[in-house]
Amino acid sequence: MTLTIVGSQLGDEGKGALVDRWGGDADVVVRYQGGDNAGHTVVEGGAEYKLSLVPSGAVRGTVGILGNGCVVNPKTLFTEIDDLRERGLDPDVRVARRAHVIMPYHRVLDGIEEEVKADDDAGDAVGTTGRGIGPTYEDKAGRRGIRIADLLDPDALREKLEYAVPQKRALVEDVYGLEIGDDDERAEAFDVDALHEEFAAIGERLADEEMTVNCADYLHRRSEAGDEILFEGAQGTHIDVDHGNYPFVTSSNPTAGAASVGSGVGVTTVGDGEVVGIVKAYLSRVGEGPLPTELDGDADEEALADDIREKGGEFGTVTGRPRRIGWLDLPMLRHAARVSGFTGVAVNHVDVLAGLDELKVCTGYGLEGEELDTVPTTTDRWERCEPIYETLDTWEPFDSSAVAEAGYDALPEAARDYLEFLADEIDTPIYAVGVGPDREETVELTNPFEE
Repeated sequence: MTLTIVGSQLGDEGKGALVDRWGGDADVVVRYQGGDNAGHTVVEGGAEYKLSLVPSGAVRGTVGILGNGCVVNPKTLFTEIDDLRERGLDPDVRVARRAHVIMPYHRVLDGIEEEVKADDDAGDAVGTTGRGIGPTYEDKAGRRGIRIADLLDPDALREKLEYAVPQKRALVEDVYGLEIGDDDERAEAFDVDALHEEFAAIGERLADEEMTVNCADYLHRRSEAGDEILFEGAQGTHIDVDHGNYPFVTSSNPTAGAASVGSGVGVTTVGDGEVVGIVKAYLSRVGEGPLPTELDGDADEEALADDIREKGGEFGTVTGRPRRIGWLDLPMLRHAARVSGFTGVAVNHVDVLAGLDELKVCTGYGLEGEELDTVPTTTDRWERCEPIYETLDTWEPFDSSAVAEAGYDALPEAARDYLEFLADEIDTPIYAVGVGPDREETVELTNPFEE
């Protein structure tokens, strides 16, 4: 069977911990979109592993695949693999030959374009990580991208570079009016010979370590053999390029439908499996864009946001930026559940909300005299939404390890009421509850692979 893990909010929901936990029951874990802008932290036996590209299951010794829907920075990939090896692990990571490669000029252009948007009063600075994700997906859609398979063929690689690089150089010099120069870091990013030498060598390592696969064929054979496949989405539903709050979105589709497109596994196979939405018990966000329930009003709200941020470790895995904090937003979760067709949800960071003086949940929005139960389609309308709150009972701090060992009934009654209220509102059962950062600090009600 298959299991697809989807972020239900804006990313940072703690997907890695669930992928790591259930990945132990999978034979293959597949990342189906995104790149090294998608940080996830896995805690195993007290050891913390920060990953941005390698699939989370690598910590458990599961085969990890970067599917054709991903954009891959080979330097990040090799750095993460080498770091895991230095820490005593032996990650088995494969890369789809159809996946696109993030080139140095993509990273340069990402930074330039974000600066231009920030300086333009009419522009929308998205707050990207500057990793070159967007420009790489642009080249993919424009049919001028370089794929992993091209790195394995030096002649094909040079031909593609000779086509793409002059266009990129002209974009920087003629459109943005900037000088590339001879000595700065931009120079090699637009030098065909330097790029060819560097990325042909990367292709040699990929070939020597037998890391590349025909993803669709490989996964078809694993599925036919009866293997369990887990699909790992990066980021979250509300920064999906189609279903998120455009333009404050990523350049790919974190929602469940992309698991098929981004891996080559048929929709009937993916659709016949489980789809679990990962929910943070409150809301956090890195970057720009609407956040109706944000705690950013008076000094008391800001102090509460700081407290939650510190307790929850709410700083970007990739960027280190402090995340914006808000109350749980049910209209966002309803949208996520409908778009991806959740069969269950896992709710993380329940322990972080313990000990609060007040606890609110947004149940709907008020907009121009109308009450909405889901997210509007435009960012402008979403920005003007006023949250409608319901106040729930709070609960005292608890021993996370003891609760994880004892099970769901050991949670404080008010915490269980909170979880059941959430589940009822989105008509989706709870499969797991995260009560601490370690994989073992998870209360599991349902294992999707045993359904």
